[in-house]
Amino acid sequence: MSLTTETAAESAAVHEDDPRRSWAAVFALARFEARDLLRYIPVVATLLLYVGYTAWTLFHEKEGMDAFPALQDADRDTQTGPLLLGIALFVCVNRCTLRSRRRGTDRQFDVLVMEPWRRTVAHVLSVVPFAAVTALVVLGEFTRQALRQGAVGHGSLAELAVGPLYVLLCGAFGVLLARLVPSTFAAPVGVVGLFVFSVFISTGTSGAEWSRWLSPIVGENSGNTVLPSDLIGRPAAWHALYLTGLVLLLAIGAVLASGGRTVYLKAGTAGALALTLAGAVGQSGGVSAELEAAREQATVSPQRDQTCVKRAGSTYCAFPEWTGRAGTWAQAVDRVQSLAGGTAARQPLLVRQRVEARYGLSGDGAIDPLTAPGQVTVGTRWGGNRVPEFAVAVASVLVAGDESKGSELCDGRVVTTMWLALGGASHPMTDLANVRLDDSVTGSAYVLAPTSGLSMTAGQTDVLRELLERPRGEVTASVKRHWNELTASGVSTVQVARVLGAEVPKGAMDCAEE
Repeated sequence: MSLTTETAAESAAVHEDDPRRSWAAVFALARFEARDLLRYIPVVATLLLYVGYTAWTLFHEKEGMDAFPALQDADRDTQTGPLLLGIALFVCVNRCTLRSRRRGTDRQFDVLVMEPWRRTVAHVLSVVPFAAVTALVVLGEFTRQALRQGAVGHGSLAELAVGPLYVLLCGAFGVLLARLVPSTFAAPVGVVGLFVFSVFISTGTSGAEWSRWLSPIVGENSGNTVLPSDLIGRPAAWHALYLTGLVLLLAIGAVLASGGRTVYLKAGTAGALALTLAGAVGQSGGVSAELEAAREQATVSPQRDQTCVKRAGSTYCAFPEWTGRAGTWAQAVDRVQSLAGGTAARQPLLVRQRVEARYGLSGDGAIDPLTAPGQVTVGTRWGGNRVPEFAVAVASVLVAGDESKGSELCDGRVVTTMWLALGGASHPMTDLANVRLDDSVTGSAYVLAPTSGLSMTAGQTDVLRELLERPRGEVTASVKRHWNELTASGVSTVQVARVLGAEVPKGAMDCAEE
C-alpha cells in the first residue's frame, strides 16, 4: 500500500522539463512521508507527550516562584521539551528514507521520472510539519508565561527558535545518515554517538566557549538569581544562525549524496557552509569587555542602573524590568512593620534590588549583606520561599539596624526577628519550614535570607513556635508594648520568653550558651 501511494505521488512528475509539476510531485511525496511518520509509535508517543505535557503546564496554576516568571529565563525553558521528539524523528525519518532499500524497490523507483535526489528532498521536507508544531507549542508556552501577572523581563526570539531548529536538524541528519550509511542499524548507533559527542564537548574540552556552543541546545542554570535581560550574555542570535546553517548543510548534503548536482545545490552548499561557519565563529567569542563592565556595575553599583519609587514612606529601587514589582515588595514590608513597635513601625526603609552578575548565569548568586542602616536587599526572584526570606531581611534590619548586624544576631532578638518575619503570614508554620535550610520546625537550623541569614537554636525555635500558635493580636500587642526590651542588645531568649508569656524552654537557648 505504501509503495503504491509513494509511486503514485512520484509519478505526478510527468515531464522532467516541467519544473512546476516536478516540484508539485516532491511536495506531494513530502506530505505522504509526513503522514507516514505518524504511523511510527516513537514519533506519535513523543509528540503526544511533548504537546500534552506542555498543554498541562500552560493551564496548571503556577505556585511559588513559578508564578513570577522571568521571560529571559522562560525562553530557554522551551528548548528542552523537543529533545525526545527530535531523537524519535531522527530514527524514524532515517527508517523511512531506507524504506525502498529494505523492500528492494530501488530498481522500480529508478524508472520513474522523479530523480533520487528529489525523493531525498521530500524526505527532508517531511520533517517541516513537526518543526511547525514545535514552533506553535514553543510560542504558546512562552506567551502563557508572558501573560502571567507576575512576569518580568524580555524574551529572545533567537532562543525561542532553538526548539524548532533542533527538530529540523534531527530530521535532516536522519536523512543524510540514510544516504551515507544505508543500514537500519546506523540510526541507533548514531543516537549513541550523538550522546557521546555532546558529553565530550561539554566536559572533555573543559567547557571551552567555542566547543560548548557546538551543541544544538546549550542549557545554563541561573541558580538562585535572575539576571537582567541585557546582562545575560548568551550569543543566541549567532547560535540560531549556526543551527540554521547546519540544518541547510545537512539537508543539502543528503541531496548531494543522492546524486543532486544542480548549480543551485552547489551554491546552496556554499551558502549553508558560510552561515554555519559565521554562526560558529560568532557564538564562540565569549563575554565582551563591555558586558563585563556592565555586569560589574550592576553588582557593585546597582543604583546607577535602577529606578526608585516611594511607597508609604519607604523607597524601593529596582532594575528597569522589575520596577512594577515595588508594590508587592511594599506589601511584605508593611506586613512586617505592622507587627513592630517603637520607631521601627514607622522607620523609612530603602529596599534595593541586588544581583551578583559578575559570573553570568553560572554564578551561585550569593550576595554580601549591606552595612548601611535601614537598607534591605531584595533579589530578582520572587514568590514561594523568596517571600518569607525577604521578610526575614526586613525584620532583621528593623531589630538590629542593618543587614550585616542582623546576620550576626545570636541572642533573644532572633525570636523577635522571626516573629516579625512570620507572624503576619497566612501560614506561618509553613513559612517557618520553608525559610529554614533543613525545612524543619523543631530544633536548631539556619534561616535563609536574600544575603546572609541567621542561626536559630532549638530553644529559640520552641519559643517562636509557641508565639506563632497563639492569637496574632495578643502577641502583637505584647511585642509593641515591650519593644525596647525585646530588641535590646544581649537580651536572652529566657527574658524574651518571659516577657511575651511563653514557656521557657530547658537547656541552652542562645547560640553563645551552646
